Amino acid sequence: MRVAVTGASGLIGSALVRHLRGEGHDVVRFVRHRTTAPDELPWDPAGRALDPALLDDVDAVVHLAGAGVADKRWTTSYKQTILRSRVDGTTTVAAAIASSGRPSVLLSSSAVGWYGDTGDRVTDETGPPGEGFLADVCRQWEDATEPARASCRVAHLRTGYVLAKDALGLSKQARVAKLGLGAPLGSGRQWTSWISLRDEVRAIAHLLTADVSGAVNLVTAAPVTNRDMTRAINKAVHRPTFPVPVPGIALKAALGPFAAEGVLIGQRLQPAVLQRSGFAFADPELDAALASVL
Repeated sequence: MRVAVTGASGLIGSALVRHLRGEGHDVVRFVRHRTTAPDELPWDPAGRALDPALLDDVDAVVHLAGAGVADKRWTTSYKQTILRSRVDGTTTVAAAIASSGRPSVLLSSSAVGWYGDTGDRVTDETGPPGEGFLADVCRQWEDATEPARASCRVAHLRTGYVLAKDALGLSKQARVAKLGLGAPLGSGRQWTSWISLRDEVRAIAHLLTADVSGAVNLVTAAPVTNRDMTRAINKAVHRPTFPVPVPGIALKAALGPFAAEGVLIGQRLQPAVLQRSGFAFADPELDAALASVL
């Protein structure tokens, strides 16, 4: 297949490009800078500009571009950046696909933030939408694919906590753990739905041809509490777990509004759609996945 990827320089995008090329796919990358390589195609998501003719020989688009949720403090301005980068980029891609009519598949990034705080409730893709800024962003993000739905199969990649050495969340936790200070965050009872980077890109590649539309949870079937995730990270770097949890009030002071929605709430999710489609995880167990990453 000829696959076009946005966000190809990011953590997931760069790994996906390598994986797809390793499987023999022809991959082109949409870039915002001046094109300098034969596999680069221009687009301007902020200006909602993408020439539909560039998609005429493309079989599928994997849309991963968007500003990092945890990269900066959540000021009013940066929250708008998070929202607009997703809605503008997705609208641009969807409109170009609708005009071209050529790609038969759009795999568009989303996140488990769609569900808000699920508490202890086990939830799959049929679960209700949550509340809060991240849930609202995810709803608008997914809704922005609407123009493409009449002309191609659209799947929303609701990605969980990605285990990769260079992933922002895990790299920060691992650095603290190596100092012997790895401790549960807040109550430690909130659930974390996770996936290895290897399985993330394998799942995306699988969905290029699987007959799947709509929401797809890209998480393993083994969510864990924050306390258990912390213990597993400490074990992977051969350090004990610090006995005193990090108080929620301290996290809110350090991280601002992101703490309440990105750290102190949880999602206890299941990958029901992915499993029904026949996907098999390479890294189904947390300890083994972390050992291979860290």
